[in-house]
Amino acid sequence: MPTDSAARLLASLSAFPQKEAIRFGSRTLTFGDLDRLSRRYAAGLSAIGVRRGDRVAVYAEGSPELVVALLGHYRLGAVHVPINTHYRAEEAGHILRDSGAGALLFTPGPEAEQVLAEIGPLPGLKELVAVGGPSSVPGARPFEELLAGVAGVAGAPLPSGAPLLADGDAALLIYTSGTTGKSKGVELSFGALVANIEEMTRAWGFTAADRLALALPLFHVHGLCLGVHGALLHGFTLLLSEKFQAARIVREFEENGATAFMGVPTMYVRLLEHLDTHPAAAEALRRARLFTSGSAPLPADDFRAFEKRTGHAILERYGMSETLFTLSNPYSGERRPGTVGLPVPGYEVKVVDDAGQEGTPGELGEIVVRGNGMMTGYWGQPEETARSFRDGWFLTGDVARSDADGYVTIVGRKSVDIIKSGGFKISAREIEDVLRRHPRVREVAVVGAEDRVWGQRIVAAVVLVPGAESAPDAVREELDGFARAHLADFKRPREVLLLPELPRNALGKVQKHLILKGLPGPQTP
Repeated sequence: MPTDSAARLLASLSAFPQKEAIRFGSRTLTFGDLDRLSRRYAAGLSAIGVRRGDRVAVYAEGSPELVVALLGHYRLGAVHVPINTHYRAEEAGHILRDSGAGALLFTPGPEAEQVLAEIGPLPGLKELVAVGGPSSVPGARPFEELLAGVAGVAGAPLPSGAPLLADGDAALLIYTSGTTGKSKGVELSFGALVANIEEMTRAWGFTAADRLALALPLFHVHGLCLGVHGALLHGFTLLLSEKFQAARIVREFEENGATAFMGVPTMYVRLLEHLDTHPAAAEALRRARLFTSGSAPLPADDFRAFEKRTGHAILERYGMSETLFTLSNPYSGERRPGTVGLPVPGYEVKVVDDAGQEGTPGELGEIVVRGNGMMTGYWGQPEETARSFRDGWFLTGDVARSDADGYVTIVGRKSVDIIKSGGFKISAREIEDVLRRHPRVREVAVVGAEDRVWGQRIVAAVVLVPGAESAPDAVREELDGFARAHLADFKRPREVLLLPELPRNALGKVQKHLILKGLPGPQTP
């Protein structure tokens, strides 16, 4: 029998079998289609040897097939491991090795297939599944083969004893960059995932009548958890786009009856730019019920500009992979620009000093949280997990202040080695480790400089080896090409400073705040 969490998550599949669940361009899947296809996919996975507790990695662009796969993994009791599709071999290979994934779904194409070729064979990776078209990767099965049945087992039942995940089972393994450079796997249980998403989306008033314009990637908790799981819990329709385009989002409201949109601050900058050149589009956005923002701080000026154009006060919230969604401005009540609001039902949040003591309103401190959506821990890293908690409270590393009414304002990262750009949390040390491998680089320090569009832009301060200083433009171009080859595009430095030496304190530690001090203010590309 399904657990209570599973029953709630899957209720819409049987309650609304004929209702449109996903619209993706000209394609439509009903909730009944999701039910039928996910059962067949789970049976196909079982037939090729995937078992309860196995990790299945997904390195694929957003599509209805990814929702089918997610449900199929849950039905089989497998762990869903999304991989950022911008990642290159070094980053994606680390996740595949660290997670011990036994199967990988990927989107065919020259870029992804080159990444897989560079990663090479991995002993634990037994199955490759191509989603969305034919692939030249040797041994890759078409996704459709699993739906049709493998080796004559079409429609075969799932193994007894493995019907859906239990509340305490690992459901998602989300990799997020840490201060040590290499990304860590955040293990989220099925019960915690369902409980938190249900509370958050209920607080925002979602019902089966909604139609969510979703252009967020499905490898990140924002789109995958709030968007996909929210739709399953409430039975609303996803108007799914593979990539964000401002004009496309406007059309979702004009032509497809969208009622809500979830985005990151960069998307709202692009929507405002679109409204500058297409002012009539504001009328379509006025029809919405709700606009939300997260994953990075939303500038107050953009909040006010969007409200002036559309009549909508963007609802800003806060969370992270380790805690899911913990703070939110109210759906009914004042949404204060520049703040991330109040604790989500099911959560406690404090702003504390270094000793763990809660301060008075207005005082800066670190956000610490506990609640029903917390991670189980970092995959395979019990010591790192233990260091991340104090007396049962998770230490977020985010510095903030709360006002007299309890509204929280994020000030920045406790560590300058974490950069938030375009909705992604990026490890400066990971970028430094890559750039240091270049033969012309003697030293490097990476910082995040304030930027209106991206939140922070990545800047690399580089000290070159002797003799390389004579052709600075050529060196910058060479370093950019090196970064493109070894890093996801969103991690690539947008600016390279060539310095005679890095600023250091008396103990030899690099003083990154002095690098930032010498940079210009916010920039708009």
